[in-house]
Amino acid sequence: MQNTNFKNSTLLLGASLLLVVATSCIKKTSPSPDFYLGADLSYVNEMQDCGGVYRENTKVVDPFEFFANKGSNIVRVRLWHTPEFGNYSSIEDVEKTIGRAKKENQAILLDFHYSDNWADPSKQIMPRAWQKITSLQVLGDSVYNYTLSTLNQLKAKNLTPEIVQVGNETNIGVIQHPDSASNGPINWKRNAFLLNKGIEAIEAFNKSTGLHIQSMLHVAQPENAPAWFADALKNQIGNYDWIGLSYYPKWSTYDLEKLSQTISDLKSRYNKKVMIVETGYPYSTKEYDPANNMLDAGAQIAKYPISPEGQLSFMIDLKNITQKAGASGIVYWEPAWISTKCKTQWGVGSHWENAAFFDAGNGNEALPVFKFFKPTF
Repeated sequence: MQNTNFKNSTLLLGASLLLVVATSCIKKTSPSPDFYLGADLSYVNEMQDCGGVYRENTKVVDPFEFFANKGSNIVRVRLWHTPEFGNYSSIEDVEKTIGRAKKENQAILLDFHYSDNWADPSKQIMPRAWQKITSLQVLGDSVYNYTLSTLNQLKAKNLTPEIVQVGNETNIGVIQHPDSASNGPINWKRNAFLLNKGIEAIEAFNKSTGLHIQSMLHVAQPENAPAWFADALKNQIGNYDWIGLSYYPKWSTYDLEKLSQTISDLKSRYNKKVMIVETGYPYSTKEYDPANNMLDAGAQIAKYPISPEGQLSFMIDLKNITQKAGASGIVYWEPAWISTKCKTQWGVGSHWENAAFFDAGNGNEALPVFKFFKPTF
């Protein structure tokens, strides 16, 4: 009897060890969930360098570990070519962010802005390094080589992203020279050529490495997406995997129902996966520092009060509605952009602390909105 028990215990121990090994192997594999839930954590390194801290029940926590423990499975990070101010969002800073995220088994969405500063629906300024280029072909080669070399550099350091955005909120023409920049009608021949160069670089990387990084095109606000992606298709942009959308109720004419309809239509019309890669909702209207809040009292929409509970309720409904519509993920924009002594280009502090996931009025305590990451409610 003792020998039998010993044998059974040994078998159970062996099985347990195999399970641990198998689980460890799974953790080392880049995740590919049915639905991505995550955060853009591009500001974290800077916030912590500025003395910022994040807490739960007064205990200081590491934000990357904390988000992962709460259920996040993807981290988005922006990349500027040669940052105009400081060295954050540089390739060195991005490598640090990706390394911290991958340590916590997070998938990576790498966001090429193809600029030295913010690229958004009102401006898409080419890097200073490219501003003397007069040939569109040479500019396209620069986009291709920069994209490919960046991916190769990341792979060499075991920091390969799972998804790559070819541009950020490209509602207007991409990579414009500052002397001729315009937010008017898009020159689609030029636009398609440059975007396709970024996509081609990802394809070349995949072919040379045997990997399959997925590509994404990103437009701000769902009401702008149908026409933009129709024009993209007309101009032979088609070999990408994801449609990325920004959805901020304050700046969108669409409510959640129209957002849902748009997601369903985009997915079926273009046979692409759809992700909300930027969104946000405030938990407070207070100004906790001199930097003005981008999401002020005017950001409130019906049914969702500007409060910790309202922020959580909005995110839960956004998740449930978009998932039913066929979307494959949601990324909250900069939930860890807390108030610190650091300066932005426009003021001291954060322009987003009242829409972060940490309570600026209570020592940056984690807010209820973290429950959004849970699979069921």
